[in-house]
Amino acid sequence: MNTAISFFRNVAAITFALAATTVSAQQGPKFPIITLTAGIHVIKAEVAATEAERQQGLMLREKMAPNEGMLFVFQAPAKVCMWMKNTLLPLSVAFIEGNGKIINIEGMKPETTDSHCSKTLARYALEMNQDWFNQKNIKPGNTIEGLPRSQ
Repeated sequence: MNTAISFFRNVAAITFALAATTVSAQQGPKFPIITLTAGIHVIKAEVAATEAERQQGLMLREKMAPNEGMLFVFQAPAKVCMWMKNTLLPLSVAFIEGNGKIINIEGMKPETTDSHCSKTLARYALEMNQDWFNQKNIKPGNTIEGLPRSQ
């Protein structure tokens, strides 16, 4: 009898561990988090600073809290483009100069390969839930504070 109970407990523990791993994989890896501000608004942003991190981005994430986002840090100012392949969330992206000034903001539809590009050279791109910038009245020309500086 104890053997049967022990067996079922082990099966239940393994099943739970596999389910937790599946949920974690569906949410994608977490990256280092920094605090940014846009006026009075506080943003908790995951930072994608390496090529591999930028390629992964928010792919396969199913949800993101209202004031969370992802900051893409580029090695040098460049004309950069983003796309939404394997990204399940509708997002808005702000392309940002090295001094924190927003260049342009673009809306992006989930699971598309349409390119969304900076209008001029950008050092950063900040992805937030769709319409977050509009809802907070944040526009091109506004500044994002707390950005990591060049290495």
